[in-house]
Amino acid sequence: MEIAGLLEKALNIRGFYHKVLASNIANVETPGYKEKDIDFNTELKKSIEGNTANAEVREKSDAGGIDGIDGNSVNMEDQIVKLTENTMMFNAFVQLINKKFSMMRYVINEGRR
Repeated sequence: MEIAGLLEKALNIRGFYHKVLASNIANVETPGYKEKDIDFNTELKKSIEGNTANAEVREKSDAGGIDGIDGNSVNMEDQIVKLTENTMMFNAFVQLINKKFSMMRYVINEGRR
């Protein structure tokens, strides 16, 4: 698989994970809501193997062992940390793909000389 295709798949998964995290944050005060998560490495492997089905979103069975009084397992601070990390990884992948396209443009332009 070429690097651009791999980066595209990684960006798609990071974008989907952003939605999962946003949903957790939106439901931080919903009684009985259980934190949702995905495994990036597993989802990337599935995507590379051609499994284009939706990512497997799973409820975290253990959120540090502490649920709220109302049964909600979302910890806002943890979600913000995960969201920040995911954003940084997404931006890193965008920079990598921009570098790849920049290199391709350079090769094309040098070939014209």
